[in-house]
Amino acid sequence: MIQFEEYKQKLLALQPRLEELERGLGLAAAREELAKLNAETMEEGYWNDLERSQTAQKSIRRLENVIGRHKALCDTKDDLITLCEMALEENDGSLLEEVEQGYAALEEKIASERLSTLLTGRYDNSAAIISLHAGAGGTEAQDWVQMLARMYTRWAERHGFACKMLDFLDGDEAGLKSAEILIEGENAYGFMKGEHGVHRLVRISPFDSSGRRHTSFAAVEVQPDMELDGEIEIRDEDLEVDTFRSGGAGGQHVNKTESAIRIKHVPSGIVVACQNERSQHQNRDVAMRMLKARLLKLKEEAFENEIAGIKGVQRAIEWGSQIRSYVFMPYTLAKDHRTGFEDGNIGAVMDGKLDGFVSAFLTCSATGQWARSG
Repeated sequence: MIQFEEYKQKLLALQPRLEELERGLGLAAAREELAKLNAETMEEGYWNDLERSQTAQKSIRRLENVIGRHKALCDTKDDLITLCEMALEENDGSLLEEVEQGYAALEEKIASERLSTLLTGRYDNSAAIISLHAGAGGTEAQDWVQMLARMYTRWAERHGFACKMLDFLDGDEAGLKSAEILIEGENAYGFMKGEHGVHRLVRISPFDSSGRRHTSFAAVEVQPDMELDGEIEIRDEDLEVDTFRSGGAGGQHVNKTESAIRIKHVPSGIVVACQNERSQHQNRDVAMRMLKARLLKLKEEAFENEIAGIKGVQRAIEWGSQIRSYVFMPYTLAKDHRTGFEDGNIGAVMDGKLDGFVSAFLTCSATGQWARSG
């Protein structure tokens, strides 16, 4: 029964990490803020101010979620210690598997929560809009876009996030020329922002009858999705709006009516489209959110360039510009060239196992220690 004693000591050793996590999450201040907000809800006339009450309720849910997740970790640790003590007292070895699995899951959750302490950006807690564009490589690159779309969808599913394909453009022979994906969940943008850049694929192409190895590229853009009405002003006269029929699966209503929306913001040249929703009104709302997110991204980049005194450089979607490479042949390896993090299980990576890359990016961002520039 020595295994249970060992696990009990390992669980007790997690307490300092949980206390450090509590400080990192700022839970003392969070509890004070939550108490203040809850007190405000009792004030006379509070619910008559719709904007104020909605904003406060959103903050209350966020704070309760953060505090609740940490409490759940502490409760799980205590429950597992109790299991170990029960097993030792009753000499019951049948509980070992439950303790082993519980400890492994607890460690993983603590590591995941630690990542959230590295999210200090203004929009990190927002949902994320991921835009994918095929680059050099023809049909192979278009297939690569579809593979990346699936990878991010699987990552979202792993984390219990809602994921929706907002728009897509089919490839000439296979795959997708472009795609827009919305990932909704707390800190989705903060976790996904490190995916922004060019992604390189190396494999034996299934579209090459000679079985040759091909290299192809796709660009990934990541923007926060949030309510930006107070920060980004969009005038109706600056917009060109077109409607068209949705493509792909979606039922008779989607395919036979011009419910899809394409919006061009004339001053910036930005074009967004949405064809996922059933009504034209819903598609327009989503497209406007996408436009605001892109305009916000431009605004922030312009500010950063001004502060740095440099002009931003848009890298081509081709050799030498990749942030990460995914190699299927002659060996299997996914490697991030900025952080140096790599994973040899390429199948798991393409199935959404990205937490190692996310953790490495956020850690390097916090410390400023990168494997190489760019």
